[in-house]
Amino acid sequence: MLVKREALQRAGGVESIRHEIIDDCALARLMKKQGGIWLGLTERSVSLRAYPRIADVGRMIARSAYAELNYSPLRLVAVLAGMTIVYAAPFVLTFVSTNIAGLYAGMLAASAYLLVVMAYQPILIFYGASPMWGVVLPIIGIIYSAYTFLSALHHWRGRGGEWKGRTQAYQGA
Repeated sequence: MLVKREALQRAGGVESIRHEIIDDCALARLMKKQGGIWLGLTERSVSLRAYPRIADVGRMIARSAYAELNYSPLRLVAVLAGMTIVYAAPFVLTFVSTNIAGLYAGMLAASAYLLVVMAYQPILIFYGASPMWGVVLPIIGIIYSAYTFLSALHHWRGRGGEWKGRTQAYQGA
């Protein structure tokens, strides 16, 4: 994230977000108070953190997903329901039609699934990734949902926000 030093100082500096688990989101919220922010794509940025295995990605998600939901069980349920409706349901319903009503439902579900796949194609093209990643979005959505739920479990067990061997669990207000 690039910010002007003067704007960051006016907003309270890095010290004002030091306690946050998701520092980049906290910084964005802080800077938004200073005026408009620009969120853009670039081919020139390179991640400094490698996530070679799905378990590495999972730890990254589980560390902060429930914090992003403001530790709200209601938001967790809403997000999990939304992910199911958007990603899993259209894919599953596409293949379970058993009668004429089910056939129509399956056709609608297949249309929804294809729309999700097509909507993802521009970002895949931009980053030079295989278009097939769009086809597996339901699986990705289910995995992300599972790690989001795991994030809540870690929090409830007092192990939320684990990062570099430290636990930064929310202590309440």
